[in-house]
Amino acid sequence: MGDDEKQAEIDRKKAEVRRRLEEQAAGKKAKKGFMTPERKKKLRLLLRKKAAEELKKEQERKAAERRKVIDERCGQPKDLDSASEDQLKQICKEYFDRMYMCESQKYDMEFEVRKRGFEINELNIAVNDLRGKFIKPTLKKVSKYENKFAKLQKKAAEFNFRNQLKTVKKKEFTMDEEEAAAGEGGEPAEAAA
Repeated sequence: MGDDEKQAEIDRKKAEVRRRLEEQAAGKKAKKGFMTPERKKKLRLLLRKKAAEELKKEQERKAAERRKVIDERCGQPKDLDSASEDQLKQICKEYFDRMYMCESQKYDMEFEVRKRGFEINELNIAVNDLRGKFIKPTLKKVSKYENKFAKLQKKAAEFNFRNQLKTVKKKEFTMDEEEAAAGEGGEPAEAAA
């Protein structure tokens, strides 16, 4: 009977293990079947709607903030038609003062941006120095033959200049010929006088 009890115990354990495995397999099937294509499609649609609503709210918020900043900087429009000359001068003065203030703020902000950009560049250089990584500057591509060609052209120009100097001939009698031609032309003028 000991063998029968042992066999019964083994069969009972096998049945228990088989039952657990079947339950796990059934649980996995149930989990896989939870997201059916219809449910996935509905979920995607809901997510798209939610994202569209959020995007619309964000755009409205940005537009309201932009409008608020514009109203703050520019102010409300004034009634110019029914204003007297003194009131128009006062309105012009207010607009000029506001514009002057905005321009000065703009200049200050641009200066800050340039200053911070310079500081960022300096810090990047310092970091690269500390790391030991150096940014290699981009070099211009230069042809080997350009220098040789430029030298040849320079020599050719010098050679031509020298040739021109050498081609000048000495004319010893040019002065005499010019004087003689001038003299011949000048003698009739003296004779006529």
